[in-house]
Amino acid sequence: MTFELLEKLENKINQAVETIALLQMEVEELKEDKVNLSNKTEQLQSENIRLNTEHKQWQERLSALLGKIEETEENID
Repeated sequence: MTFELLEKLENKINQAVETIALLQMEVEELKEDKVNLSNKTEQLQSENIRLNTEHKQWQERLSALLGKIEETEENID
């Protein structure tokens, strides 16, 4: 009876070790994913800043052009 209990215990320990190994592998993959996502987030934030700056520049240029058009229209009248 004691031998059977030891075998069962050994099997459970082996299963636990395998489960722990699999979970450790999964944790490592998740860490890699986190790093990749952090890098992607930084890239997207940089791109967002660039696009917002570009958008602001276009708005300023359009405002300047509209100002010139209005000025020209006032000079015509």
